[in-house]
Amino acid sequence: MSSKARKSAGAAPPPQRRSAGKPSKKDQIVSLFLSGMGEIEDIAVITGARPSYVGTVLQEAGLHQGYFDLYTSTAVPQNIYSKFFAGKLGFKDVETAGESVSLIDRLYRQFEFAGDRAGQHHALAMALTMFDRARWTGKGREAGVFLNWLTARLGEAALDLEEASGENLDEEADAGAGEPETLP
Repeated sequence: MSSKARKSAGAAPPPQRRSAGKPSKKDQIVSLFLSGMGEIEDIAVITGARPSYVGTVLQEAGLHQGYFDLYTSTAVPQNIYSKFFAGKLGFKDVETAGESVSLIDRLYRQFEFAGDRAGQHHALAMALTMFDRARWTGKGREAGVFLNWLTARLGEAALDLEEASGENLDEEADAGAGEPETLP
């Protein structure tokens, strides 16, 4: 019977068969997690996926929370400050990067005024994240917008440290790094 005849007779089309091939990477990740393997890095090694991808798949499936790295969407809340930046940052072009830096700077200054160092840190982290995302996707001019803002904030911090300690930090930096510290 032709498909036209089947439709007019009310018959259902033949069932679509799913490819009997290998399960998708997403299916593998979810399956491994549900089988009791809870470490993102272990799942990444087994599936050949990047940890960022594994974390994103598990978060989207509602199976894991709290994984954040360079590629975690700003829409995924990390802390109470995330909501101020969620879905508002970009680097599509220099203008978009500039608008993003304007928002970051406004929030950074508000947190500074309130004495909220954690808020300032989050603003700095957002700028660094956007800088890295832009530069590692080949958008050098857009990355430069974030870099210029970050450099200015670090310059301000260096001046604050110099004033607080009464020392010239540039001279110490020129003297060399000295002996490395060891961590316990």
